[in-house]
Amino acid sequence: MSMDEIIDTVRGFEGVLELAPTEGSAFPEIAWGDHFFYYAPDGRTPEREQPYATVVTKDYPGDVASDLGHPDRARLNIHVGRTAFTELTGEDPRAASTTADLAAVDIVLPHPLYRAQGWIAIINPGVRTRDLAVRLLRQAHDDARRRAARRGRAGGPG
Repeated sequence: MSMDEIIDTVRGFEGVLELAPTEGSAFPEIAWGDHFFYYAPDGRTPEREQPYATVVTKDYPGDVASDLGHPDRARLNIHVGRTAFTELTGEDPRAASTTADLAAVDIVLPHPLYRAQGWIAIINPGVRTRDLAVRLLRQAHDDARRRAARRGRAGGPG
C-alpha cells in the first residue's frame, strides 16, 4: 500500500477534512506537500484541535530523525493515545528517548517529537504495517469524532 493509497483511504472517512498545503497557498512553505487530517464534517478547520493524523514528506526543523530528506520517503503520524502507544511500541510515551531506529521503514515507531502525547509514526507503511495503519487511522478518526460530539462541535453525532 502506497502513501497515496493510505491518503485516499482516509479521504473516504465520513466527515474528514484534509489540509494539503501547496505552493502558493496561505500555509508556510515547509508544509507544502504534506497532509493534515481532522474530523470536521462542517468543512471548517477546528480551532483548538490538532489533526488526528498527518503525512509528512520532508524533515522539519528539529525533526530530522526519520531521514525524510530522500525521495520516496514519507512518514505517517497517527494520534493513538498513550495506552495504545505503549501497546504498539512497548515503550512508555513519557520516556525521554527511545532505542528504536527512528528512520526504519514499515514498522511502528514512537513519533520523534510527539510521543508524550501518544503519537506513533510509520515511515513508508508497507506489507508489515498497512493493515494496522488503516485500522489505527480509522480508530483515530473515530476518536476525533467522539471528542467533537463531547464538545458539542457542529457536525458531531448527537
